[in-house]
Amino acid sequence: MSREHRRAKSDRLDTAQLKRAFHGWLRGESDHCRMAEIPTLEQEDAKRPNREHESLVSERTRVINRMKACMVRLGIRGFNPKLRKAPEPLAGLRTPEGQPVPPNMQAELKHQMERLQLIRKQIIDVEKARFARLHVAPRTEPHAQVRLLCRVVGIGIETADMLVHEVLWRKLRDRRAVARYAGLTGAPDQSGEKSYKRVSPRPAMPGCAAA
Repeated sequence: MSREHRRAKSDRLDTAQLKRAFHGWLRGESDHCRMAEIPTLEQEDAKRPNREHESLVSERTRVINRMKACMVRLGIRGFNPKLRKAPEPLAGLRTPEGQPVPPNMQAELKHQMERLQLIRKQIIDVEKARFARLHVAPRTEPHAQVRLLCRVVGIGIETADMLVHEVLWRKLRDRRAVARYAGLTGAPDQSGEKSYKRVSPRPAMPGCAAA
């Protein structure tokens, strides 16, 4: 950040600024500050399955990439760790020189495959629990919204569940609030690193006037 945009920042100054904003709100100045809406325990708990599913999918990808990296290190091609029968041909794998997989790396690959099977089971459990909740109470407000969004072509149940419990529960007052939530625009008083785009004039060509 350039020096001209720097400002003093400390916990004491932030607390004093927060107190001034709160005093202005107590005086009745409605535009002085706005209160954030805190989700209820039920709304916060409804987000957990979707976030757990996202975390498990990321963990599955990380484990698969780690096994692929081990195979590339050995020069082995054609082995797909995503297959459910992948552990079976592991002992018969050979390097391009005809050597078997080293014992320590073979043990690591077995551990990774066991971990991958556990992650897959947990993903299936989360998805089954979601379908069960939709089947038990299909007409409740969040479940009805999920079923309605699933009718849109290109939106699956995972995306619909995420949109309902992460976005649609919020009371976004205008399109600017939607853009701020999506990260398309910055908040009015956001803290931290800011990006300032500067347009520098193009140098004039010799013998020509600058535009």
